[in-house]
Amino acid sequence: MEKTILITNDDGIRASGLETLESSLSGLGKIILVAPENEQSATSHAITLDRPLRIKKYSENRYSVTGTPTDCVLLAVHGILGSRPDLVVSGINHGPNMGEDVTYSGTVAAAIEGNILGIDSIAISITSWDPASFEASGKVSRYLASRMLEREGKHGTYLLNVNIPPLPEDKLRGLRITKLGSRVYNDSIVKKTDPRGKDYFWIGGGEPGWNIDEKSDFTAVSNDYISVTPLKVDMTDYKSVLELEQWKLDWRS
Repeated sequence: MEKTILITNDDGIRASGLETLESSLSGLGKIILVAPENEQSATSHAITLDRPLRIKKYSENRYSVTGTPTDCVLLAVHGILGSRPDLVVSGINHGPNMGEDVTYSGTVAAAIEGNILGIDSIAISITSWDPASFEASGKVSRYLASRMLEREGKHGTYLLNVNIPPLPEDKLRGLRITKLGSRVYNDSIVKKTDPRGKDYFWIGGGEPGWNIDEKSDFTAVSNDYISVTPLKVDMTDYKSVLELEQWKLDWRS
């Protein structure tokens, strides 16, 4: 039976990374593309609740949504497809999604939503904001997608966050299974004044720094390796659960 692959992103339906992903996964199954009509970078796991969403059909298997990446996955599964696909692949994002930054990422959020719905999901990013070739990242995407499709019927689901250095295929040193790194935040608030004398602000800052950790996604990418980080939605701090149980908390006492 033919597999169904849902692809999406946060850079919008016209993004070159999405086009590369669509062509790279060709032949692995039936590809359904459902992506935001406009760029939705850094929207995290937002769901649109304050306005209706509209779907534009470009072709039989290609749609855009006037909402977030999470909206796209929800509408695809519960509306356009009417059933769960075998795999969700989000990307190829233009820019890194590593460390704590995954909490801001619309690319990663789309994969998280797929995983919440019980679907194996992959978020894929190329770690450069500058113009870069997506050729190698397309091949990596196809390889990982095919491996994920092979595990159908196995217990549980996978949620993978993949970051690929912007290098030619022969310059990539391999693939490493990593953990999320820890970013040293250099963000700043830039305050300016408009022509009417009113203050306005930009959230910005310099290039991020990273704490040194040999097993992190940042270290792998910095050394020209592809980083594959398995994620999970359960954010419970189980160590703290045990500690807090010893507090014997009772607000009535």
